[in-house]
Amino acid sequence: MYRMTFEELNGDYSQERMDSVAKALEEVLTSALPQGAITVGVYEAAKSLNVDPDNVVLCVLATDEDEVKDVALQIHFTLIQAFCCENDINILRVNSTRRLGQILAGGGKQSGGEPLDLHCVLVSSPHSTSWKDPALSKVSRFCRESRGMDQWVPIIYLPER
Repeated sequence: MYRMTFEELNGDYSQERMDSVAKALEEVLTSALPQGAITVGVYEAAKSLNVDPDNVVLCVLATDEDEVKDVALQIHFTLIQAFCCENDINILRVNSTRRLGQILAGGGKQSGGEPLDLHCVLVSSPHSTSWKDPALSKVSRFCRESRGMDQWVPIIYLPER
């Protein structure tokens, strides 16, 4: 198995790779959404993880710059991350709840106009075996490689559109 060097992680290759993983993450989310394989919200995610952790294939945690110092949110993240690590669920952090809302369509609003809690998004494996997503494989491989370098929760910067 090829392991990237520290220089590769911090060089131009790293930015290209991060852009590629960000695009793959966007593909995973947009393909999982119509299949009902998305759970949105910290509390909804906690409930889903408690009921069926074996069905969850990816956990995406999102914070905006102004929320990084929100202690309650960071405590929730710590607990979710610990649970995901314990259950071998891939985890990514992303830099923008607004961009995540755009990817998930509707800009992150519920039908009544209330904002969705986009701080935690779970991707579940649908029960149909037809969902063999190469983008999910790419994201999963990136998460595995990151764990191999002791980076358990890699951060992906979602490009603005």
